[in-house]
Amino acid sequence: MPKHDLSSRHFQRKISEFCEVRIAPISSKRVLENLRPYLISLIIYRERPPILNGHLDWTAIGEACGVEDEMTAELRKQLRPALDAITLWLKAPPVSEDARPAKQYTRMSKTEAVKKTAQVSSTREPKRAAADGVFARNTSAQRGPAPKPINPFPNPLFEATDDPASFQDALIYQMRRFGDSYWQLYRAVVRLTEAFDSKTLLSWIQGERVPRSVASFDILRRIEQRYRLSEGYFKAKLPHQARSLYGHDLGDISPAERRRISVHLPEDFNTLPFTKREEILDWVRRIIISGSTEYRRYQAAASKQPYAIRFPGVTYGGGSLSPRTRASAANANQNMAEELDDPDLLSGVVDAPPRLAMEMADLIRFKTSTLTAIGLQRNGVWGEETASQKIEHLGLMFGALAASPSSIIKGRGVPLSHLSFGLLIFPGVWDWYLQWREQRRGFYTKWEGDMLMVAQALTRAEVGWIRQHPELVKNVRPIDGLIAPEEIEFATRDWNGACDAFHRHAANRSKEIQRVARVHRDPFEPIMCVLEADSPLAEYRKITDEILKRMPDEDRYPRPAAEAVRSFLLLRLGLHLGLRQKNLRQLRVCPRGNFPTSERRLEDMKCGELRWSDRDGGWEVLIPSVAFKNASSSFFGQKPFRLILPDLLDLYKYLEAYIDKHRGVLLGSAKDPGTLFVKTVKTTSLDAAYDSTTFYEAWRTVIQRYGIYNPYTGRGAIKGLLPHGPHNLRDILATHILKQTGSYEQASYAIQDTPDVVQQHYGRFLPQDKAALAARILNQVWEAE
Repeated sequence: MPKHDLSSRHFQRKISEFCEVRIAPISSKRVLENLRPYLISLIIYRERPPILNGHLDWTAIGEACGVEDEMTAELRKQLRPALDAITLWLKAPPVSEDARPAKQYTRMSKTEAVKKTAQVSSTREPKRAAADGVFARNTSAQRGPAPKPINPFPNPLFEATDDPASFQDALIYQMRRFGDSYWQLYRAVVRLTEAFDSKTLLSWIQGERVPRSVASFDILRRIEQRYRLSEGYFKAKLPHQARSLYGHDLGDISPAERRRISVHLPEDFNTLPFTKREEILDWVRRIIISGSTEYRRYQAAASKQPYAIRFPGVTYGGGSLSPRTRASAANANQNMAEELDDPDLLSGVVDAPPRLAMEMADLIRFKTSTLTAIGLQRNGVWGEETASQKIEHLGLMFGALAASPSSIIKGRGVPLSHLSFGLLIFPGVWDWYLQWREQRRGFYTKWEGDMLMVAQALTRAEVGWIRQHPELVKNVRPIDGLIAPEEIEFATRDWNGACDAFHRHAANRSKEIQRVARVHRDPFEPIMCVLEADSPLAEYRKITDEILKRMPDEDRYPRPAAEAVRSFLLLRLGLHLGLRQKNLRQLRVCPRGNFPTSERRLEDMKCGELRWSDRDGGWEVLIPSVAFKNASSSFFGQKPFRLILPDLLDLYKYLEAYIDKHRGVLLGSAKDPGTLFVKTVKTTSLDAAYDSTTFYEAWRTVIQRYGIYNPYTGRGAIKGLLPHGPHNLRDILATHILKQTGSYEQASYAIQDTPDVVQQHYGRFLPQDKAALAARILNQVWEAE
């Protein structure tokens, strides 16, 4: 904004405040409402007050304001400082004090005053303004045309035969239809007491700016009402539909929360009653920001009670463990726990003591190395994600044992120096931990059963890691109520016998827990409204349509446009490929015309690649089987996953635009990680590659912004949807095919798995759907008749 415009606005406010303080106490309301706009008009048009013989012409001022009879000596005395200030602000020569007593003005008749003014001063040409109190510009040499009267609802000069697509063209077109100049429109829709600058409206017309604030959208609604246009006519033509507004009255809400909430608030939020605003804020926080499932409420409470033990020195494959391990062990984003097995993985307070850390490192080396050490045997290996998960889960168990009994965690209080993997063969330790978790959550879940399976694997005959390390018992100390000295003595004397006894105990406990375990985190709950639709895939696809509907203008907003295209492709490729989030996140890209990465190299990297196939004339996704979590599944048969993406609904158009232009906008000057999907690089960014936490958050943000229907703004694609991660896409694909075909085998093809896994985990195929599918086939006989 030009400096002089800013100064003018501030000075207008000062003069308005001056009138309230100095003029209002000594005059009537009518005099105040006439004088104030007159003074402000002098500032707007940069005109000096009328001068007669070097003095202020009070007669002309009174006539211009329509207060000739009320222009008393006291009023002139109080008004003079304002007129002097305006003269000084205009950098004009100061006006002399009145030479004649003020009473001479009052004795002069109105007719005589007008005649005297006309004879002596030809420079004064004040004009009475229109009924709304805004005055026309005074000219120094000749009379100008009187301003047009303000008609709140003018008649159009011609019928609307065009509907311009851009906001700027539409505004100009409607102004031309109704014969409005920008100043005439400003006078008609902006109230005198409002601090809305006329230059802002001019910048809209010139295409330099677009409405962004709550106040600007209020002015936009008034323009629509003036021209009798449909509500939201101009708003629908703005170049950035997904952009949040600023200026919402949110009280003492922190800036960070403001940024998350403001995009989900209606434009008229500030004008709503207090109770309605509280209702909207509560809905946004509960549904969009956090998600209102029972599990998420438990997760939010559990994340405030950290107790796990970290293993920061443990590495996998010669490097640090995945970012997810470090983040979740220390202070990861709590939304990530929705995708994990347990919210307590957000914990992380104490580093493991050296001996326990060395034992963990030995276990990870045993389960992840290519070849086992001489003298040891094993059954199966752990991948990076599995190793990361086991470190986290075992860290939680040791953390619970070490936590103080008097703390909110109510742990067992075992000294850190007494922690050892040797504790894990004693039934009392496991019984305490299982009951502690049941009391903490309120019931048993599959999580406890999985932990017992880990314990059984570690103590299995011949191949268990604990079974093959009898020296661990040397680090075990008696724990009152958990481990008796006699048990330690027996384990020292017969290590294999102690492991056998615990293995049987763990198997029995696992069966007992399976019988009473309950589902706490129902993965279908956030997307239940989609799964219950006749066509789940078509229902979920509405989100991609919503993204395209609110796509920003890429020439004006290159980065938001790039983020929108990335969001669109995240969902489209996810729906076509049905990949787990790891495979989709690590998918590399080979631009068209470049030489693709060899399959052997992709196997070494354990990731796939998107490349152009000249043979098939389309974009191909190639992922070696070793990159998948279920690489040994019969689905792959040691063959790579290969799929040609279909060129449907402009998929190739947006994919090629993203690869050629938008992806570079997101990367900026950062190093290219080579993956298809990259983060928006900012000044604080260290890496453009997604990890599992940031990728989950990126997906969740897309659902929050475009997926969840907001009844207060009318934006969003699907009613009843809740925030969720990328893994739910597999549920949608499997359920869609099951609803359409009833075949678990065909559903397994969509998510690269086996029919048994689909039947057990992914297919929410309700009895009425099966009956409807059978009826559709049988009804064909009757329809033929």
